[in-house]
Amino acid sequence: MVIPEGLDLAQGEVLYGEYCASCHGVNLEGQPDWQSPGSDGRLPAPPHDETGHTWHHPDSVLFQYTKLGGRETLALQGIEFDSGMPGFTGQLSDQEIWTILAYIRSTWPERARAAQAARTEASLANEGS
Repeated sequence: MVIPEGLDLAQGEVLYGEYCASCHGVNLEGQPDWQSPGSDGRLPAPPHDETGHTWHHPDSVLFQYTKLGGRETLALQGIEFDSGMPGFTGQLSDQEIWTILAYIRSTWPERARAAQAARTEASLANEGS
């Protein structure tokens, strides 16, 4: 998976506000009690700031989850899970998804960015094996 260079963080912030903030929060804070299923059995939208688990995942997972949605991404891994995360295929281009992800990453402290970059690097190394 090739991650584009030189992504526009200001555009990422605008796109995040338009497509993501209604569920994940204007300040990337997620929904309240995001680790406990709601009455519909689905987990609320997690935060994308450093308090959540977004930075625990490599870029390839974050991209696929955004593009295909949670249910479809997990189904490709053989996991049946009723995720509330919609896919944005047809609404966002690949470049726009990468731009949003770059914006989200830019808000994390250096420690979280470094950990996430290491996970991405390990994932890319495994892809090439």
